[in-house]
Amino acid sequence: MKKMFMILLCTFLFIPLVKSSDISEPKEVNKIEENKSDLTLAPKAKSAILIESSTGKILFEKNSHEKLAPASMTKIMSMLIIIESIEKKVINWNDMITISENASNMGGSQILLEYGEKMSVSDLFKGVAVASGNDAVVALAETIAGSTEEFVKMMNTRAKELGLKDTNFKNPHGLDEANHYSSAYDMSIIAKELVKHEKVLKYTSIYEDYLRKKTTKEFWLVNTNKLVRFYEGADGLKTGFTEEAGYCLTATASKNNVRLISVVMNEETSSTRNSETTSLLDYGFAKIKVILVAKKEKIISKINIDKMEEKYVGVVPIKDVKIVKYKTESLGKITYDLELKSVKAPIKVGEIIGKLKIKENNKIIEEVDLTVEKDVKKAKLFSLYYRYLSEIINGKINL
Repeated sequence: MKKMFMILLCTFLFIPLVKSSDISEPKEVNKIEENKSDLTLAPKAKSAILIESSTGKILFEKNSHEKLAPASMTKIMSMLIIIESIEKKVINWNDMITISENASNMGGSQILLEYGEKMSVSDLFKGVAVASGNDAVVALAETIAGSTEEFVKMMNTRAKELGLKDTNFKNPHGLDEANHYSSAYDMSIIAKELVKHEKVLKYTSIYEDYLRKKTTKEFWLVNTNKLVRFYEGADGLKTGFTEEAGYCLTATASKNNVRLISVVMNEETSSTRNSETTSLLDYGFAKIKVILVAKKEKIISKINIDKMEEKYVGVVPIKDVKIVKYKTESLGKITYDLELKSVKAPIKVGEIIGKLKIKENNKIIEEVDLTVEKDVKKAKLFSLYYRYLSEIINGKINL
């Protein structure tokens, strides 16, 4: 009976997220069929890819799984490990780090850190994000993991967690080294994960700034990614260059609620990598639209949970769910199926209690985990007894 009651309750209480009449478009519009690898984009790049950020939908690719030297695009993974470590309180933005001899001796692009100097995590991160400082990323890596070797293990472990198969890191900065490689596809997935941390974009979007302000050792930072100044909506991410890697760029830009990520690898010149990246982004913004079909934390149903203190609690998606369409495509009829687990109080926000299946024209297009809108407390025995007695008196329970 209890299971049947839950099914009926979900059926009657289910609240549609979006009315079909609000989101459907004329059916006569035809889907466009495009070969993602047969477009005249990024002709000079050895490898390239363009994806929509929230879904990972590939809009264009060219040799996207070829293993190549990533140069300083390596720092995209380094920044991901760093920001995740900050969020886990391993280090804090305001912590002062004493620069090691190893970090101060790094070659390549740098912010000229001196052995024994102290600099905040925030400024070091800025040095990585804006100026691609090899010395800065090594200083942060040593602080987080104890050594660059241990930090690199963290990088490779995170790559496996993301399901990457074309990547192996040997250092946190990207200087050429045997067996250090990645692919355009893998770089786009790492970038997709990184841009979920919005604070990162506040750093990668800086065009110019200074370190050691108002001192005799003031250092001018200028972003190696010129698109953040010259391309509308561009706010990251990372350039790269070595003799082996050529000119590389992982870029991201946002316009009209659409965020794109592009990667070009092994370009001949910096101007070519910029122009081909611009063409990729222009193509994506001209072609696609992103539609929100389930909003994070929006109540989609109210349910009763066994032994809970209150009578009902709202059920919400754990994240936004978006779908990508070409602008010439129509959106079919959107419907939702709610599947709940058998759970008991207490339940905390974030705990998974079921799934929402989103359908387009009766075909499942996406699934998202569900949680509760607020912590659910377990009712005291007296409260349960009083509720049971009230339901008997009101005729809701027949004895």
